[in-house]
Amino acid sequence: MLFKSEDPWPRSHHDLLDHYHAQYDKAIASGEYQPFLYPWGTLGALFVILYLLIPHQHRPWLEKGRYLAFAWIAGFATYSNLYTKARAVAPALGIGLVNAWSIAWVGAIIVCNDAQTDFMRIERTGGVFGSDPDQRKEKTQHNGGAEAKEAIKNQTLEDDLVNSTSGPRDRHGQYAWQPYPLRPFIERLDWVLDIFCNFRGMGWNWRTTALPPPPKPIQIQLNANSKSTVPKHTYKTHAGQVAQFTNRRSLLRQNTWRLLKGYLVLDLLKTTMMWDPYFWGLTNRAPPPPAHLPSWLTNSPVLTHTYHLLLSMLAVKYALQTIFALGPLFFSGALSPSLLGARAEPWMYPETWAPYSVVLDKGLAGWWGSWWHQTFRFAFQEPSRKVIEGLGWDKRGVAAKALQLFVAFFLSGVVHGSGSFTATGETRPVRGPMAFFLLQAVGIFVEAGVTRAANGAGLGGTLPSWLKRGWTFVYVHVWFYYTAHLLCDDFAQAGVWLFEPIPISLFRGLGFGPDARDGWWCWGGQLVRWHRGDTWWTTGIAV
Repeated sequence: MLFKSEDPWPRSHHDLLDHYHAQYDKAIASGEYQPFLYPWGTLGALFVILYLLIPHQHRPWLEKGRYLAFAWIAGFATYSNLYTKARAVAPALGIGLVNAWSIAWVGAIIVCNDAQTDFMRIERTGGVFGSDPDQRKEKTQHNGGAEAKEAIKNQTLEDDLVNSTSGPRDRHGQYAWQPYPLRPFIERLDWVLDIFCNFRGMGWNWRTTALPPPPKPIQIQLNANSKSTVPKHTYKTHAGQVAQFTNRRSLLRQNTWRLLKGYLVLDLLKTTMMWDPYFWGLTNRAPPPPAHLPSWLTNSPVLTHTYHLLLSMLAVKYALQTIFALGPLFFSGALSPSLLGARAEPWMYPETWAPYSVVLDKGLAGWWGSWWHQTFRFAFQEPSRKVIEGLGWDKRGVAAKALQLFVAFFLSGVVHGSGSFTATGETRPVRGPMAFFLLQAVGIFVEAGVTRAANGAGLGGTLPSWLKRGWTFVYVHVWFYYTAHLLCDDFAQAGVWLFEPIPISLFRGLGFGPDARDGWWCWGGQLVRWHRGDTWWTTGIAV
C-alpha cells in the first residue's frame, strides 16, 4: 500500500474510484440524473446527419432548416450535459467534451458555412460517379471539333460528380473535386459521414493550413479534371505543416509502432502517476514519502509542480497520439483503398503533431497553431471568420487577429470546460479550463507584442538564431509553468487519471503498482450494462 493504515482516506486510487461509483449509483437511483445511454445519445448527431442527407439546393426553406438542425443539436447537448451522467471517469468527462464539440462543429459546417453548397472533397472519377466511358466516347465522336469534345467531356464529368450509379467501393481512376452528390444514396451517405467526421479536413477544400496539401500529381489531376467545379482552396506549403505519408506501407508501419509505443508509455505513466495522490485528484495533499519519489523532487515545490505538469502533458499527448494511430490502421490498413477508395489513401492521414522546432521558431503561437494536434482548429476559427467578413474588417489587421485569437481560445475553453462540468470529481470549469485557454491567448498576444518591439528596435536581424530560440523556449515554458496548473489540476480533480487506458499492464503485473489490487488485468468491474427505464429513450446501453 502507498500509505500506512493511519493515513487519511482515501489510501489508494481504488478507494476513490469506489467512492465515485457509489456516488453515481446513488444519483441514478434517486433520479437526480439519468444514465447516459445508447442509442439515445446518438439522437443529436443523427438528426443533423439526416438533415444533411436531404438535398436542399434550390429549396430556400429547406436551406434555412440548417439553423433548426443546429438548434436541435445545441438543445440536445445542453440537456445531456445537465441531466445525464456516465459511471466511468473518462466517459463522464467525455460526455461534456463531446457535447460541446458537437455544437461547435455543427455550427462551423452548417451555420458559418452551408456544407451542401460550400464544401467539396477529393474523389476519384472513373467508375465512381457512374460515368459510362463508352457513352462518353460515342458523344465525343458525334460532335466535331476539339473544343466541342472538350466541353462535352467536362460537362459529362461535372454531371457525374453529383449523379452516379456506383457506390464508394467502385472508385478508381484520376481525382477530381466532388460537390454534394445527389445519387446514389450510398455515395451521398458516404459524403455526409465524411464531412461530419473529418475534423481536420484532409481531402476537403476547407483543409486546415496546418495540414500539407495533396501530393503534386493529385493537384494536377484536380485542376485538370474539375474545370468549373474547382472550389476555393489552397495548395500552399509552409514549415509548420505536419509530415505526409507517401505510401501505405510506411503509414501502417509508423502507426503500428506508435500504437505499441503509446501502449507501453501509457502503462508506465499510469503506474507512475498512481503513486502520487495529486493524480487521484487530491491536489492539495502532500507528495508521497521519499520511498516512492526522490526527496530532491518532493522537497522542492518548484520541481514537484514541474513534475505534475510534465506528467500531465505527456499523458494527454500520448493518449491522443495512441488513439489517433487507430484511424489510419483501421481505415487504410484493415479496410484498405479497395473498399474505401480515396478515403484510405496514405496521404489522407498526415501526422498529427508537427516538429517541435516550430515552437522554438514561433513560440506559443507555434505550440497551439502547429505543433499541438489541430483537430479542433477549423471549428474554432470559423465563427470569427464569419464575423470579420460580416463587419468588413481586414483579416490581417490587429483587431481581426485579436478577435480570431480570443474566439478560438474561448471556444476551446468552452469545450474543455464542458467536459469539466460533467466530470466525476469536484472541478472548476470557469476558473480551470476556461481561464487556462484564455490566458494562452493573452500569452500569444504579449509574445507578439514583444517580438514587434524587438524588431522595431532593430534586434530581430542582429541576434543569433540560437539566442532567439532560447528566449522563445524559456518564454513558452515559463508561461506554462504559471498557467498550466489551471488545466492540469482540473483534469486531476475530474478523475481523468483514474481511468484505465489499457486492459493489460506489464508494469503493474510485474509488481510496480502502488496497491495490492493492482495486477496484470486492469479492466475489471462492469464496463457497460443494460439499463431499463420507463420509456424507450430511458432504456439502452449505459457506459
